Amino acid sequence: MAFEAILFDCDGVLVDSEIIYVEVEREHLARIGLKYELHDYMDRFQGLGSTDFWAALDRDYQTLGRGPLPETFGPELDAATKERMDRELEEISGIKQLLEAHDGLRAVASSSRLQRLTHKLQHTGLFPYFEPHIYSGEQVANGKPAPDLFLFAADKLGIDPKAALVVEDSVNGVKAGLAAGMTVWGFVGGGHCHDGHSEQLLAAGAHKVVDSHDNLAGLLRGESPAA
Repeated sequence: MAFEAILFDCDGVLVDSEIIYVEVEREHLARIGLKYELHDYMDRFQGLGSTDFWAALDRDYQTLGRGPLPETFGPELDAATKERMDRELEEISGIKQLLEAHDGLRAVASSSRLQRLTHKLQHTGLFPYFEPHIYSGEQVANGKPAPDLFLFAADKLGIDPKAALVVEDSVNGVKAGLAAGMTVWGFVGGGHCHDGHSEQLLAAGAHKVVDSHDNLAGLLRGESPAA
């Protein structure tokens, strides 16, 4: 298919990090009284820009009548997340083979903070496939589901947004890609994906949904997805 570039989300698309984030975040939030059902948590927060994520948590915490989030919460969560990532993080199966075969423009466009994003890509050996086109929500005014990050990446690549393919695993990411005027394919090959995930991405407007990088590579070659 004739896309000028592919813009990949990172967490849950390139690296199998979403399952780690969700487990660590829900565990630490429960310790301070914020308890979320798994599907509700993912529906609400997955793919959300960092600023909006922390603002929403702070609002939820203040409804408990305890004031703003404790100052120690963020650093403690960061430390626990980094420890799990350093010990367990892996790339999602098939991504390196896809990138080896793909000879077009590509970029990472992730809500993660730039330092953490770079670390994850370096840890899994994916950094050389994308550098220097690695972009973070920190670099734009509005995070996903706003289109800013994808438009920023397209500008850096020097392409018309309409010529880009976005690969996303979250509803917020799908909405961001569509708002940027791009073709969006949902990806449900991460360890965090649950029953109904494909239907959620399609309902959000994803043009297709794929469940593996092998199937994604086949679609890019114009093949029908594997059964």
